[in-house]
Amino acid sequence: METQEQVLSMPRIGDKAPSFTAVTTQGDINFPQDYTGKWIIFFSHPADFTPVCTSEFMTFASMQDEFEALNTQLVGLSVDGLYSHIAWLRTIKEKIEYKGMKNVEVTFPLIEDITMNVSKQYGMIQPGESSTKAVRAVFFIDPKGVVRTIIYYPLSLGRNFDELKRVIIGLQTADAYEVALPADWRPGDDVIVPTAGSCGVAKERMESTDEDQTCYDWFFCTKKLAKEKVDSLRVK
Repeated sequence: METQEQVLSMPRIGDKAPSFTAVTTQGDINFPQDYTGKWIIFFSHPADFTPVCTSEFMTFASMQDEFEALNTQLVGLSVDGLYSHIAWLRTIKEKIEYKGMKNVEVTFPLIEDITMNVSKQYGMIQPGESSTKAVRAVFFIDPKGVVRTIIYYPLSLGRNFDELKRVIIGLQTADAYEVALPADWRPGDDVIVPTAGSCGVAKERMESTDEDQTCYDWFFCTKKLAKEKVDSLRVK
């Protein structure tokens, strides 16, 4: 008799982040309720005591203050047990020096997910890549508990941390100033204004002499947004 594998629908952009309770290296958490009012980077890694994951955790921990300045909390997960997590993080702090990082202490929570319940709930188990390890998933969740961006990496490729930080800054900027952001946007670059919703607005934009606005065509206009305004969104 064939057994039917349970198929779970992973959250999509715009969905509420699925709730769960979990044991972590920083105690029990209720997710995402414990982080209401903050942005969250919720990420998975394949396994403790592995080189790519070690390089990533050292980088996450070294950048933790930068993320906290952006009102962003880090929450990690793998299918390893709590004691494996604790031993691995202790090894990182006491023994590993990498790219100038040493004595790195990981103080953000790392979830124990031996049952894979949370991993499956968030689509972190990708059977084509591995049925026993989580891939490198990253969920960006806003202060209202809504999934805003999802990025997946395979087991063999470490994450781009400049991009993770850029995504958080970009989402906060787009929300605060009601704009969109072009390819490769960085704070201080021009931003995209909402597409004209009428012929009249389109005509006004194309004929505008506003030096802070550039229109390439009626549907594609940008305006200046000073880096200082973007930086002002950081937690003081």
